[in-house]
Amino acid sequence: MVAVLVLLVAACSSGGHTTQSAQNAAKAKAATAAADVKITPANGAADADPSAGITVTAVHGTLKNVSVHTPAGAVTGSLSPGGKAWHSQWALAISQSYTVTATASEGGQNVTTASSFRTLTPRSEFQTQIFEGYQQTYGVGMPIMLTFSQPITNRAAVERSLQLTTSKPVVGAWSWDGSEHLDFRPQTYWPANTQVSIDAHLNGVEGASGVYATEDLTQSFTIGASVIAVASTTSHQTQIYYNGALKYDWPISTGKASTATPNGTYLTIEKENPVRMIGGTPGTAGYYNELVPWSVRFTFSGDYYHDAPWSVGSQGYTNVSHGCVNLSPADAQTYYDLAVPGDPITVTGSTKAGEWDDGWTEWFLSWSQFVKGSALHEAVKAGPDGSSFVDSAALPASTGSSPLQAPAPDNWMSS
Repeated sequence: MVAVLVLLVAACSSGGHTTQSAQNAAKAKAATAAADVKITPANGAADADPSAGITVTAVHGTLKNVSVHTPAGAVTGSLSPGGKAWHSQWALAISQSYTVTATASEGGQNVTTASSFRTLTPRSEFQTQIFEGYQQTYGVGMPIMLTFSQPITNRAAVERSLQLTTSKPVVGAWSWDGSEHLDFRPQTYWPANTQVSIDAHLNGVEGASGVYATEDLTQSFTIGASVIAVASTTSHQTQIYYNGALKYDWPISTGKASTATPNGTYLTIEKENPVRMIGGTPGTAGYYNELVPWSVRFTFSGDYYHDAPWSVGSQGYTNVSHGCVNLSPADAQTYYDLAVPGDPITVTGSTKAGEWDDGWTEWFLSWSQFVKGSALHEAVKAGPDGSSFVDSAALPASTGSSPLQAPAPDNWMSS
């Protein structure tokens, strides 16, 4: 009986050791899982690179939740397929504190890990300006034009920070003109009456080595009616198309042989009533100094659609201007009243080729040429839910025809 009692006590004691060992093993497993949830930047970092964002990785198990707390606002991110990694969507703000809390699960055991850090304060900064004004209206050819205060070498990072939202589906691309100018242009002209918003998540983007953006940029504007002008230097006529239909067909006079109006698809830049136009050498026969009403500019060098009562007799027959497109007073006023910045103007039949950057010449380039100016070499698909980058080669061929949806190829070349 004593022996049996000893055995029973031993059996009870043995069971207790087994339960304790299982608990210890579970704790060890949880500790291992905790050690294998990695958060970058590391806990305590004081000068984290904001352009790298936040990465959370579950070496064992899968991530169940990642949250980021910061005075700068929400930090969005995405979980990889399979739940092994999470990465923030945009760059982090400079000089900002962040706390990341991540929960991973392995074998039914949840483990939560946290990391608190601060992003660096850069020694050098760049700023970004957008040409488009808030809630202003522009023509269907208008590019989105960004200008940077410093040369940008990390151009792909800048492009990735840009998000477009459009009320109608649009396919376009970003393209660099030098190191300080970045433009967005649709593959074909914008759909008329489109609402456009840009959210440039630039704060924390490293534009060049050690040079960071310090602010985001947001802007909203409207694409208005489709107003497209085509001027022929040989037929001496201009057609004005409004929302896809021919509305006016007017006689014109363009530049004479020595001052030919250059070929190309330009965009209206600005308009004034009147504009003082000065040309030639004072005291010579070619000198002029005139206040010209109803003037709509389309090149930086000084070409306009404008009122020219002095050449009405030549309009429709011969070219006598100093390079502008001469119209009758009534026709010039009608076009002036329609025009907003970004309306396409195409000049054809001229012996003079257009010059790149003499005006907003983004439409001199074919679609494939424009996409090549992107650091990512990708197109952008935008719509009401935002935008994404896509392989331009995978897009269907454009069905836009000249002159209503897009200009003709090589439109700037001399005839």
